[in-house]
Amino acid sequence: MDEEGFRKFLKRAGKKQHVINKLINHVQAFEQHLASRMRIKVEAAKKQDIMAYIDMMIKSTAKKEVRGIALYYRFIGMNSMGKVLNEIREREIAKTRKVLKLQEFRDVQPEIIAKLKDIGIVTAEHMIVAGKTPSRRKQLAKQTGISPEHILEMVKLSDLSRLQGVKSIRARLYCDAGLETPHKFTEWEPEDLRQMLIEFVKYSSFDGIAPLLKELRSTISMAKKLPEVVKY
Repeated sequence: MDEEGFRKFLKRAGKKQHVINKLINHVQAFEQHLASRMRIKVEAAKKQDIMAYIDMMIKSTAKKEVRGIALYYRFIGMNSMGKVLNEIREREIAKTRKVLKLQEFRDVQPEIIAKLKDIGIVTAEHMIVAGKTPSRRKQLAKQTGISPEHILEMVKLSDLSRLQGVKSIRARLYCDAGLETPHKFTEWEPEDLRQMLIEFVKYSSFDGIAPLLKELRSTISMAKKLPEVVKY
């Protein structure tokens, strides 16, 4: 492990010293595992080695302990390995994520919720599956009697909720402010986005506050990694 180079890489990325130390500990733990069991270095590990390591770890901590390893693989240019680890981390985070029901979204008409519930669509995940393509949304509108515009709105709110920390209020704020899909976040710099949202809240009288800069940085970063599952 190139610890010195990795420290510089993390520092350039804006990580604080205590965070850097934790991330390095993740890599060192993986390095020790590989050395003791397979006598190979981190750079020589394969996908199956990562999966075996994850299987040994307690599920609730896996999402934390692979983050540093994923970043290390990015640092040394092994992006495919980093992608594998990020996918595992996202899966573990998703397991602990609260299921968001459609009725929790702000300013959604109760009759729309009721009609969707009648055909088994209750959660944001259900909504994404049912309306992820234009043809599915068209069929869903015909089946439920809900307008295509309202079907699309429900899909967009549900799609936004895939971003960690974006739930009922945040989803409504972003959707109303024009950030209707996760991809829209990738078009913004955090500072500019925060200023836009501050102005939107002020002039629209939205019942809520604009997110802090730290939250927006995290959301934009997450949006760049989030796979597109809905076709608009």
